[in-house]
Amino acid sequence: MNDLPTDPDLLLDEEQELFEHYRFVAEKGLTLLRVDKFITNRMEQTSRHRIQLAINAGYVLVNDRTVKANYKVKPLDVVTIMMPYQRRGFEVLPEPIPLNILYEDEDVLVINKPPGMVVHPGRGHASGTLVNALAFHLGISPDSDQIDERMGVLVHRIDKETSGLLVVAKNEDAQFHLSKQFFDRTVQRKYVALVWGNVQQDNGTIEGNIGRDPNDRLKFKVFSDEEQGKPSITHYKVIERFGYVTMVECILETGRTHQIRVHMNHIGHPLFNDERYGGDRILKGTVYTKYRQFIDNCFELLPRQALHAKSLGFIHPRTGQEMLFDSPIPSDMAALIEKWRKYAGVRELEEV
Repeated sequence: MNDLPTDPDLLLDEEQELFEHYRFVAEKGLTLLRVDKFITNRMEQTSRHRIQLAINAGYVLVNDRTVKANYKVKPLDVVTIMMPYQRRGFEVLPEPIPLNILYEDEDVLVINKPPGMVVHPGRGHASGTLVNALAFHLGISPDSDQIDERMGVLVHRIDKETSGLLVVAKNEDAQFHLSKQFFDRTVQRKYVALVWGNVQQDNGTIEGNIGRDPNDRLKFKVFSDEEQGKPSITHYKVIERFGYVTMVECILETGRTHQIRVHMNHIGHPLFNDERYGGDRILKGTVYTKYRQFIDNCFELLPRQALHAKSLGFIHPRTGQEMLFDSPIPSDMAALIEKWRKYAGVRELEEV
């Protein structure tokens, strides 16, 4: 019940997604039996306590309805276990990869992920991921049969080239509590991005269903048809304007794959140097050779999309205390912002 996603770059984010992990159909001759006991009898390697946590979190359904632990399963009932992350399909091996740990206790681990690191193992990324590094940090033996049970799980993710904060659950209790907070949208998440163009409004909200682009499976898009995609909400606020680009703060209300990248592109402001959504070419500015060279230097300085998960807030699963973490903008993105700040200052002087 603690499986990991199989595709680190393309799966929908877990916060508002529930995926079927197990399905059981009660036999015709079954004597009435508590649902926690019913599942325990069919999942011998999973503790009853863990099953009860799943029930309390609303992840166990009988005939497509959530139930309490004392629900009595009757013949032909369909019992499903839905979790806010997809099942894994391979073993995770520990690797001695350095981690930038901001906070750690017996329940949670908060990490500042560098750009370029894949979060979950998957096709093409079986090693070198954050999960491989976590397995090593937590002392997981390579031949452990209970590797997932011991290490908990990442209850959310950020893209490979996005830097910033992630929280890890180190045990099953923390996992269910944190997963539910993401599912209920009570987690605080703020991002900083540099986008093309001069964003007109100082703040605003972008709403629209996000789903996979039928013309390009590596991309997502906003659909005008409400029956396609999944509801998505991003709030933004302008931090600083540089004329041809704008630095914005984005607050996620939902957590879809590529949400900020898709939403900002949807309103005509792709993230700077976001190759997948067209931000890796000149979209605003002059036609002069000197400007083109300036942009090329900017792309070289930050060879990824300009997006950083800057702050993260949640309720501690054991103490109930509100936890809030902040991470500085990484050096590559900070250097890019400073370069644009100087460029914008020079332009203002020239126009005086």
